[in-house]
Amino acid sequence: MSLSRVWRHRGRRSYRRVITGSCRAALHDGFVRGVLLDLDGVVYVGDQPVPGAARAVDWLRSEGIPLRFLTNTTSAPRRAIAAKLTGQGIAATEGQILTPAVAAAAWLRRHGIERPALFVPDATATEFAALDPLPSGAEDGAGAVVVGDLGEGWDFATLNRAFRLLMSDAGSPLIALGLTRYWRAEDGLRLDAGAFARALEYAAGRSAVVLGKPDPAFYAAAVGDLGLDPAQVVMVGDDIRVDVEGAQRAGLVGVLVRTGKFAPTDLEGGVVPDAVLDSVADLPRWWAGR
Repeated sequence: MSLSRVWRHRGRRSYRRVITGSCRAALHDGFVRGVLLDLDGVVYVGDQPVPGAARAVDWLRSEGIPLRFLTNTTSAPRRAIAAKLTGQGIAATEGQILTPAVAAAAWLRRHGIERPALFVPDATATEFAALDPLPSGAEDGAGAVVVGDLGEGWDFATLNRAFRLLMSDAGSPLIALGLTRYWRAEDGLRLDAGAFARALEYAAGRSAVVLGKPDPAFYAAAVGDLGLDPAQVVMVGDDIRVDVEGAQRAGLVGVLVRTGKFAPTDLEGGVVPDAVLDSVADLPRWWAGR
């Protein structure tokens, strides 16, 4: 099977070149040292593992390549994500998974903010337990308004409550757990946290503090956890904006996979991935052929 890829030149000019056939020399040849993997859409889609994903992760580990899972998932805490990966044959600890909820809780602690109003699933709310979250239903008194992926828990009353909390105190920051616009579930595309965060930004007239992809600080934290420089790390994702463009803006190599939410039109816009793989299962072959 041929492997289709797109290289991105990072000099003063950019160009696009599609290569098929065996892997050949690629950008950052011999310099990339670590990997960040998105989860939903890359390692699995919904509850279904992507074929070959577990073997690819096993290969990375057998080669001694440092790896972290970098996800905008806010529908589950890290312990549940680790259990899901383990159930799919990918051993993972909570410390190897970086999520917006953990980054947000750390940000709130650094800024001395407590009593956040949480718009996240109950399981994810446990990541904020030490911050004494505001009771559900309260419409004032929030130290911050934290917006994640509530899924079908979103309705007009819930979104309006978040709006009222923001309007009741101009000093309460709006915290977006990533800006992912949508994701692909087993039943099709679904809106993600970014859509609701943007709606609240517009209504409340304030900018969100983004703690998750594509925020450069989120990428920097992941790169720092690997002990590498940004240019030494490749981000593998299915979102051309959040994963690829976000990573490239943070100085990483951005690789797009044709699974999850990928659409052919992703390659027709202004973002040019450093490589395009059919799936994460092709990562070992791409890595070996750099």
